[in-house]
Amino acid sequence: MARKKTAVDFEQSLGALQTLVERLESGDLSLEDSLSAFEQGVTLTRECQQALTQAEQKVSQLLEQDGQLVTAPFADDAQ
Repeated sequence: MARKKTAVDFEQSLGALQTLVERLESGDLSLEDSLSAFEQGVTLTRECQQALTQAEQKVSQLLEQDGQLVTAPFADDAQ
């Protein structure tokens, strides 16, 4: 269940970050509000980066066999 929570948290953080960027780009925020939004954006960016790093580590662990990293082609379902 923890895996779904991480994915949901990532998606929520990414969505919130996108909303903040749109608000900042609109130019309608005061300087104080812009700084606050920027601070929130930095926090959200760090959260997203941490989630991506954790996912990358999990993938590496799953692909590791006998102490060696095994590469496997990515199967694209769209083809």
